[in-house]
Amino acid sequence: MSALHALSLVEAAGRLARGELTAVAYAEALLARVAATDAAIGAWACLDVEHVKRAAGAIDARAAGGRGPLHGIPVGVKDIVDTLALPTRMGSPAFEGYIAAADAACVARLTAAGAYVFGKTVTTELAFMQPGKTRNPWNVRHTPGGSSQGSAAAVAAGQVPGALGTQTNGSIIRPAAYCGVVGFKPSLGAIPFRGTSLFSETLDTLGTFTRSVADAAFLAAPLADGGVPAAPATLPRAPRLGFLPAFPWSSVDSTMADALEAVCARLAAAGAEIVAVALPDPLEQAAKVQRAIMLGEAARNLAALRERADALLSPMLRDGLDEGARIDAGALAHARASRRAMIATALDWLANFDALLVPSAPAGAPEGLQKTGDPSCCTLASLLGAPAVSLPIGRDALGLPFGAQLVAAPGADANLLAVAAWCEARLSFAGLV
Repeated sequence: MSALHALSLVEAAGRLARGELTAVAYAEALLARVAATDAAIGAWACLDVEHVKRAAGAIDARAAGGRGPLHGIPVGVKDIVDTLALPTRMGSPAFEGYIAAADAACVARLTAAGAYVFGKTVTTELAFMQPGKTRNPWNVRHTPGGSSQGSAAAVAAGQVPGALGTQTNGSIIRPAAYCGVVGFKPSLGAIPFRGTSLFSETLDTLGTFTRSVADAAFLAAPLADGGVPAAPATLPRAPRLGFLPAFPWSSVDSTMADALEAVCARLAAAGAEIVAVALPDPLEQAAKVQRAIMLGEAARNLAALRERADALLSPMLRDGLDEGARIDAGALAHARASRRAMIATALDWLANFDALLVPSAPAGAPEGLQKTGDPSCCTLASLLGAPAVSLPIGRDALGLPFGAQLVAAPGADANLLAVAAWCEARLSFAGLV
């Protein structure tokens, strides 16, 4: 029998639902796993052992008729998401001591479905680029990515079966790839963002980290406003995938390129149709448009914070917000209009495929903790508000994981999860450190 920390989320939910496992016993096993592994990793911004035990005990005390689909499941929650029971520090001293007046909408849905907040996972500062303390579980000299770094690392280390993160540019897909787990970024707005620190209203998206596609669907479904199934459907045929090995604004290293080619060969041998594609010309400026919207909106959304606590913000964040403040209202409106035109182009292009197959990141996790890696392979899906899944596909010579990303048209979350599950079943990766 598997150790409890190694159970998939779906397996754990089944055992909890059948009464074969109590929430308290599961919580204690995961707390033991944290105690054994987290000193080297540092995935948690706030983890209160007594809170975990109380929450698990309260769940065990519920009558069987009041149990939701996530009954007893502990979930890591990125520390920019408001929680009533635990502080929300945003990865910044500017929020030291801050406790929200209410749970974020996604947390309320988690608890309504029977889950509970295990703890708050480390985020980069305000979900931008200044790294937090977390290290990559596969090699602690390397970054776990950003900005949802604690969520990705905690799932990879078996400390929780699932965790929530956010993505504005590359903050779900990239750390998932670096940490060797499944990252699911749903379509923009699929999971309500209310109660989560806002950086860019046009781009910010909530999503999940798990160790399988089935787990991703099971966790995301109760949080979403429809469109995300609790289990991926079985495809009626092998998928047709558009293969884009790189982006004009990104440079993919040879190890990543070789791994993607091997993935294409394996999927083709299993019956998938792999079609080499080029990015349509109207999308070639996507990176510039994404950056203008991201920083232009962030400068406006965080203006009050700068007035209150500018000296407590990092130079990296201040520089980004200064860049955003130089984007005037006309330039921001133009960038938003360009995005709408790009979405129209992408919808026509993506209609030719079940999904687009692209790298999740240009390479494995870089060495050092001063930076969180390159998010550029995630930019297109983020700009379009398109759903994306990162699947672990292998490890490099240093033992660090890397991932392949599947992207579908906005709103096609259910079909994307079905495609991702089909591909996952034909690839192999041991996703627990």
